[in-house]
Amino acid sequence: MPSWVRDVTDEYAQRLPRETPLELVELKPEARVSGRTTEQILEAESRRVLALLQSDDLVIVLDERGDLWRTQDLANVISTAQREGQDLVFIIGSADGLHDALRARANKIFALSRLTLPHGMARAILTEQLYRACSLLKGHPYHRE
Repeated sequence: MPSWVRDVTDEYAQRLPRETPLELVELKPEARVSGRTTEQILEAESRRVLALLQSDDLVIVLDERGDLWRTQDLANVISTAQREGQDLVFIIGSADGLHDALRARANKIFALSRLTLPHGMARAILTEQLYRACSLLKGHPYHRE
């Protein structure tokens, strides 16, 4: 990732409240070798992601075809997960997108935008929105409506 993506992600992750830690897990994309179809690549990537998930994780897949949320909606999801003791897992697809198995495992499918965003941009926006939603829950003035 470009340094600006790490800088933005680190900045907002550090601002998150202690009770809302952010753990970033990056998986190396599957090798694009001749003879493998995009479907095969996505399936292999999805197997690696699914192997990391716990059965009680609240999994949210980011997909431009998902539901459009307001910051308050994200705050409600965070609040509910905290109350129920669930870990929130956000999944951003690779350059080729996401396999249907990941969409099937998802508890929610969320769109940051109807636009297709580069992975780094999606990560930066998501991290800022997580901070914004947590600020809203804490009554901090960062978020304005």
